[in-house]
Amino acid sequence: MITVVAVVGSFGASRGETDRRAADWFMVVLLLIGSVSLYWLRSRPIPVLWATVVSTLVYMLMQYAYGPVIFSFVIAVFTAIRLGHRAAGWSAIVTLYAGHVLGRIALGIHGQGIYQILLVGTCFVVLGFLAELFRGHRERVMAAKQTRREEELRKAGEERLRIAQELHDVVAHHISLINVQASTALHLADRQPEQAVPALAAIKEASKEALVELRSIVGILRQSDEAAPRQPVVGLDHLDSLVSRTSMAGLEVHTLIHGDPRPLPTGLDRAAFRIIQESLTNAVRHASASSATVRIQYGERALVVQVDDDGRSLLGPPTEGNGIIGMRERATALGGTLTATRTPAGGLRIVAQLPLEPAEV
Repeated sequence: MITVVAVVGSFGASRGETDRRAADWFMVVLLLIGSVSLYWLRSRPIPVLWATVVSTLVYMLMQYAYGPVIFSFVIAVFTAIRLGHRAAGWSAIVTLYAGHVLGRIALGIHGQGIYQILLVGTCFVVLGFLAELFRGHRERVMAAKQTRREEELRKAGEERLRIAQELHDVVAHHISLINVQASTALHLADRQPEQAVPALAAIKEASKEALVELRSIVGILRQSDEAAPRQPVVGLDHLDSLVSRTSMAGLEVHTLIHGDPRPLPTGLDRAAFRIIQESLTNAVRHASASSATVRIQYGERALVVQVDDDGRSLLGPPTEGNGIIGMRERATALGGTLTATRTPAGGLRIVAQLPLEPAEV
């Protein structure tokens, strides 16, 4: 399209400017060099830019009729600067302008006054600044897109970490209970089969709960348009169910609530529940504990969760496995803290302090 406009427009201009050089084949060649080269402007902006500079400068010094020959140069300069090739763009502007002025002087071409020369220079400067404005706009748009992309990646990473923690807590807790109850059922199956029934019932209940929670988490991973899970997000309102399931695994759990219980933010509520769940799981799976005490303190500014068990008496600080690391990450994500120490009797004590207000960044 630009080629047609350049050739047809230049021939039309030649008919109205009889004092200029008549149109010929060389004029057509110069017009084709400038316009056809624009086809490679996106892939090779610098060579195309200088091709338009040379063809336009030769055209003007040959004194062909003024016409749309300048269009190719304007498009090339505008695109080069907008794509970030600022030095090349401004160099091309200066080269064409200086070459035109000095070339006319060297060839003895007259007809342009100082006013016309300054006007042409002003137009070139305006062209450069317009290209700079569009370049700045393009860079701001690209920076905004990059920022949004990085923010999306960060949020996706945080969501993957949260889901991984959920999977770990759900699987570890329920599988531990199933393992303990299965061991009990196998031990009693031959000698006291009637006492193995409660253990099998506990296995059924634990596996059912695990499947429900896993189905909910997998639904999030699919990111489908299916209806939201009917099961509510787990929180401290599920504490009684957790204590009941853990007690069926042979761990006697006592619950103490201090302060005024009240609704909590969803993230904090879930984190408190998972910390208690993981603490009880560790007591069943690793500590061989027979009892545990869960204390929940509703304060004005923080929720304090403490879980003590009477597991094996050991000296020194407890070894931090994936369970404790995951609990600490949950607390830290909410701006809180989590410590794991030994009780005076040698059991494990988990204390999590979770602020009720968002942490200031």
